[in-house]
Amino acid sequence: MTSPQTSPQGTADTVTRFAPSPTGLLHLGHAYSAWYAWQAARCGGGRALLRIEDIDTTRCRTEFEATIAEDLAWLGLDWDGPVWRQSDRFDVYRAALAELDGRGLLYPCFCTRKEIREEIARAGSAPHPGADAADGPVYPGTCRRLPAVERQARLAAGEPHVLRLDMAAAVAAAVAAAGPLTWQDAQAGLQTARPEASGDIVLAGKEVPASYHLCVVVDDAAQGVTRVTRGLDLFTASHVHRLLYALFGWPVPLWDHHRLVTDAAGKRLAKRSDAVAIRTLRAQGLAPAEVWRLAGVDAPPRPIA
Repeated sequence: MTSPQTSPQGTADTVTRFAPSPTGLLHLGHAYSAWYAWQAARCGGGRALLRIEDIDTTRCRTEFEATIAEDLAWLGLDWDGPVWRQSDRFDVYRAALAELDGRGLLYPCFCTRKEIREEIARAGSAPHPGADAADGPVYPGTCRRLPAVERQARLAAGEPHVLRLDMAAAVAAAVAAAGPLTWQDAQAGLQTARPEASGDIVLAGKEVPASYHLCVVVDDAAQGVTRVTRGLDLFTASHVHRLLYALFGWPVPLWDHHRLVTDAAGKRLAKRSDAVAIRTLRAQGLAPAEVWRLAGVDAPPRPIA
């Protein structure tokens, strides 16, 4: 499916993590990402952690979590310490949100997706996602401009809303506290964070208590992750995450964005790609070494004793 990539090299102090969401079966892309994190730690005597990102309780399933653990073990990957689950940490995320809110960096947004699309269309010149945008269309800031009286009235009425980060205020606070927001990527070198390109991102949704952006930073910091390994499709998210590290005053990790495993048409694999699901390949009789070759790994882990 893709050509091999040079194995990442870590040290005895390296801590990595593989953090899948149990919303479907693992595929070859997940296998490569898991190996990359595992290898970056194991090759230097560091620690590799497994974390289950099940914050979205409406889509995550316990049966998928069990399958993830079984497939990873079958592939020869083992992990250090207990497995963390985001669903056990709701109070931690609420506390992080409360800290940001207490500093005046959050505001409630009552807009629906349809209203946001319509506002962007009406504005014409409103910002659209570019190379440095972490999410979809950049929010035009409609609810940030609401009068305080209206905002409080709508909250008191129980109107559904999300919590957005006031990006301009957050960047100003972070730079004042920590200086220029730079970060090191193992592949791309020194980067200057541009979180403004993503606009006022959502940090807590209507269906989930906290967004991916907040949870992954809170958990990586709490687990002492020193090397954040993940696919190139999440490179732009690191601009936002660097900002969050600065806001909370936490040590900044090394980011390491690896290549993506693609299908024959060059498209990134998705969980709906059943033809390349690890479980499907196992059912077809493939051995772990054959699966690793399909994922483009030329140095698969040794079997667990």
